[in-house]
Amino acid sequence: MPLRRMLVCVAVLSCAVPAAAAARAPWATVNVCDTASNPDTIGIRGSMPAGGAPGAAELFMRFQLQYERSDGTWRALSSGGDSGFISAGRARARGTRQAGHSFTVSPPRAGSVYTLRGLVTFEWRAKDSTVLRRARKRTTAGHRSTAGADPAGFSAAECTITA
Repeated sequence: MPLRRMLVCVAVLSCAVPAAAAARAPWATVNVCDTASNPDTIGIRGSMPAGGAPGAAELFMRFQLQYERSDGTWRALSSGGDSGFISAGRARARGTRQAGHSFTVSPPRAGSVYTLRGLVTFEWRAKDSTVLRRARKRTTAGHRSTAGADPAGFSAAECTITA
């Protein structure tokens, strides 16, 4: 194989492998952010690979809200910002499982702004509830599979709610 052709093949494969791996990695996104039909609401959606877990593992996601403080640090909401673990089904086949949760927050005071993001904990559990694998992801933008998004196809890392 000529060197030039081999370099092109290597370049193509090096781009395809990370994309394929990323498709199997868990992700989280903000898919609803204070819209007319969902005022003062932030929706978070997560996706996790079903394959790769031993046997018929049960899949769970936990959705938590964080807010940005004036100094730029992020903190968990003290109340009402935790969904607890939600079942996303069983890992019997390849592919992904998705779930989501929406939080309604008290509107900010006049002149105030809330900047929120999500944190999703993913768990793959055995039948006896032993955690086989755990991952945690902050919300990021640019995800295509955003069922329930408002507006359709919306995907963001953060949500800003203004008074």
